[in-house]
Amino acid sequence: MNKVTILEVEFEDHTGGKRIIYPVIVSDEREMILIDCGYPAFLSVIQAAAQAKSIDISHLTKIIITHHDFDHMGALAEFKRIYPHIEIMASIDDEKYISGKEKSLRLQQLESAYDTLTAEQKSISKKMQQILASVEKVEVDKKLQDKDWFPCCGGVEIVATPGHMPGHISVYLNESKTLITGDVLVLENGELIGANPQYTLDMATAQKSIKKLLNYPIDRLICYHGGVYEKNVKESLQKFI
Repeated sequence: MNKVTILEVEFEDHTGGKRIIYPVIVSDEREMILIDCGYPAFLSVIQAAAQAKSIDISHLTKIIITHHDFDHMGALAEFKRIYPHIEIMASIDDEKYISGKEKSLRLQQLESAYDTLTAEQKSISKKMQQILASVEKVEVDKKLQDKDWFPCCGGVEIVATPGHMPGHISVYLNESKTLITGDVLVLENGELIGANPQYTLDMATAQKSIKKLLNYPIDRLICYHGGVYEKNVKESLQKFI
């Protein structure tokens, strides 16, 4: 039986405010795939969210990373260390950042803007740079490309959706007509919005990626930031074009 489980991972941010991220587990009789795995040291938090849905994450077979921002791959090394059998999958363009062969693009972005900041902003930037630099690197077992397709879990297709990051991917679940968006789309107060311009490296390409999604019959979007969106999906996507 094919199953899609949306985890609700609630935590406090650095200000003490409540936040939620929505990683997804897709599974069948042979595979259990986690899509994105939270911030550094989040394995126990993900584990608790999975247990709340009667899922044992020790049975995971794969983790797919949509892109190398630290809130999506931060706990990846911890997962691999505790469960070395898990196959790590990410886009061919993101692999070099996840594995540490090249410096994180987000870290490069912060460093390049540093001299333009105020003293207070520089202090905040330095702290963020230290956090990003400390994220553990992980070897990627399988490099993914656009339209890679896997017959498990009712059919899983990789959709290249660059813009937010050059190697950003989304994941399309054929059987349920569900798109797991990563950060190409965000749900905020029930409203579907595009990637945050502040954190999107190429907005024009991000817009093209949203347009590309119209090629897929989508009944449901699962946004890592915001959760599930099912209201007139095609019409909602067309508003971005």
